[in-house]
Amino acid sequence: MRVRLGTLIVAVALALTGCGGSEKKEDPAQASANAGFPRTIEHAMGKTEIPAKPKRVVALDASFVDATMILHTQVVGFTDYRTINGKLPDYLGDDRTKYGAEAQSVGTLAEPNLEKIAALKPDLIITAKVRHEKLYPQLSKIAPTVMTETTGPTWKDNIRLEAKALGAEDLANEELTSYETAAKAVGAAINAKAKNPTISVVRFVDGPTRLYQNASFSGIVLTDAGLKRPKSQDVNGFAAEISAERIKDADADAIFVATYADEKGLSKKTADQFKANPLWKPLAPKVHEVPDITWMTAVGLQGAWSILTDLSTTFDVPAPERS
Repeated sequence: MRVRLGTLIVAVALALTGCGGSEKKEDPAQASANAGFPRTIEHAMGKTEIPAKPKRVVALDASFVDATMILHTQVVGFTDYRTINGKLPDYLGDDRTKYGAEAQSVGTLAEPNLEKIAALKPDLIITAKVRHEKLYPQLSKIAPTVMTETTGPTWKDNIRLEAKALGAEDLANEELTSYETAAKAVGAAINAKAKNPTISVVRFVDGPTRLYQNASFSGIVLTDAGLKRPKSQDVNGFAAEISAERIKDADADAIFVATYADEKGLSKKTADQFKANPLWKPLAPKVHEVPDITWMTAVGLQGAWSILTDLSTTFDVPAPERS
């Protein structure tokens, strides 16, 4: 009887010790994934604490969908793109399935649906103050929310800020360096072959026609490539608006033209009027039509790679290689 009782006491003690130990242990893989977390991120709306490495991101602007996928993180929610509804655009390539398999539309950029966002149970919401400042209190109640000041010219810095929130700073630097190296290579090849051509970027929209300058998304990509711009666009601005009388301002050795696909077709109507103008005739042979969604609205690395590919195709130089 004594032997049995002693054995029982030892067994119970071992069981209790085992239980206590298991509660304190953390999965090594999980611990590694969460290295550096929790962390506090300073952003346009203040400071946000992120308790663990985010795995489910709601990106409320196209540029952040791009950035999230480039940083190898799942996008579970996004706002509809201007020209397509309910799905991710083709230019995102294989990342649409690799990092967007569960992605769902949560409404429009102007009016994201808070209930849909909450239902996706994100662990990070990323957007810009210029887009959704008024929604910050509600979004913050759903999940840790980080906002950049704006989009557009700051797209590289925006990637770096999101990288901090995701614990992917090294990956962001690798991706940006890879792109910038490729941009220089494509630009050097074009300049050597075409003898330093000037590049013009024109966009027809449902309003005044625009010439895109150095501080625009496409302008930054062209600067990264070391390509020259015509006088009308070689300034540190976003865009210049022109009337039909100023068509000559769009002239260059190569003219890349994008047309916004508005619902009423006003952009195409303006484009047709410009192209029928006698002042456009000498420009026409130098025009290259390009997708509006990549050259104008992508505002991210995937879009930038697409622009480099279009440039290399146009000038028949080696396509950019992604490392």
